[in-house]
Amino acid sequence: MRSMMRPTFLACMILALLSVTLAAQTPRAPDPQREKRLAWFREAKYGLFIHWGLYAIPAGQWNGRRSPGLGEWVMLRSAVPVKEYEQLATRFNPVRFNADEWVKIAQDAGMKYIVITSKHHDGFALFKSKASAYNVVDATPFKRDVLKELADACARGGIRLGFYYSQSQDWHEPNGAGNTWDFGADEKKDYDQYLRGKAEPQVRELLTGYGKVALIWFDTPRMMTGDRPHRFARIVRELQPDTLIDGRLGAEGDYTSTGDNVVPPNVSGEAWEVPATINHTWGYRTDDTDWKSPGQIAFKLVDIVSKGGNYLLNVGPTAEGVIPQPSQDILRTVGRWLQVNGDAVYGAGATPFGEELGEPSARGAKDVRGDALMYQQVQWRVTTKPGKLYFTFFDEPRAPFAIPAMKNTIRRAYRLADKAPVEMKTENGRTFLNLERPIFDPMATVVVVEFAGDRAIR
Repeated sequence: MRSMMRPTFLACMILALLSVTLAAQTPRAPDPQREKRLAWFREAKYGLFIHWGLYAIPAGQWNGRRSPGLGEWVMLRSAVPVKEYEQLATRFNPVRFNADEWVKIAQDAGMKYIVITSKHHDGFALFKSKASAYNVVDATPFKRDVLKELADACARGGIRLGFYYSQSQDWHEPNGAGNTWDFGADEKKDYDQYLRGKAEPQVRELLTGYGKVALIWFDTPRMMTGDRPHRFARIVRELQPDTLIDGRLGAEGDYTSTGDNVVPPNVSGEAWEVPATINHTWGYRTDDTDWKSPGQIAFKLVDIVSKGGNYLLNVGPTAEGVIPQPSQDILRTVGRWLQVNGDAVYGAGATPFGEELGEPSARGAKDVRGDALMYQQVQWRVTTKPGKLYFTFFDEPRAPFAIPAMKNTIRRAYRLADKAPVEMKTENGRTFLNLERPIFDPMATVVVVEFAGDRAIR
């Protein structure tokens, strides 16, 4: 994922993020094939991101000194020479890695798909590759194909599997983007030699050796100009036409990827996904233990779904292959809530209202991306299915609670967790819920409101 960058690269990324924002705001022309590919994605809503590689060994340190920034960026942030960084491969022996255990964690968390880093910016592949010997089978004492084991475990567990692949940056390769301390300025490199010699062949390997691939999660489209992104897209469409392409290839993908940990303020009908961390880093760091609480995760998940998006939440396993226990505990706590409240999330549509999301600054203030600054409201969110509104309350609302004005006839209301009825009354054309106190699950309480018709009409 991203980290602190030099100004030229930062400018490129700002432009990329602006294009993502514009893409989310501009409706696309209808594409039946794209919508068919997206059907499972729109249903799933919640996925597990896994950032794992050689960088889990230094875990945020290099030569006894703290490396600033993200764990997986240690090679760049500490300007580690390739020959020195390569030595990490001789120490990579994650004997506690168990693919079935990872899949079980995702299942317990209520997640419906997994995306793992097949190759990050450091150029090291977690799979057997004929295109480069710098991989987990050929360069480490572990000698096992991590992706093959995870693909088999996902197939057994009924979890869809996708691959993150850093198509643009590769700090290990003389002609890859990003490594200027060993190989000089990027603009003087034979970039297409890197793409055709390593990146494109490895994407072909991922799409031919690991069964059905749910999606390819490309990243940081630096130097992905001209026909370069389209070459990758053609490979995907040729080998696995149903595989989704994310929003960071350098050309329009099947769905939009927001900025890291960036949740849009409003509803979008386009397919989109928020990649997010459970602490502050993606790759494992020993010194980052500032975990988000289960309540924060549950709010973010429902907030994102209420705006029409997906939540891809990351964990960074240790060098031994263990997902940190705090991450597991947080994920499983949210998963237990989803076991009884998942109808408000899986396959649910966006809110038909919007006033519950917040309001723009009265002074017209802008955020760092130039968008109108929103003051977020966090008390409740609404998701929808035909004939149903799911009101998720994160804090006890004032009683009685006024359902936002709608033209449909409201038929009944009940708590989702136990189907206990919720009393309603109508005054002056408005319907109110008499929510008995305490109504609250410690995480959040979902009240289902059923109405006449398939969709709410304002």
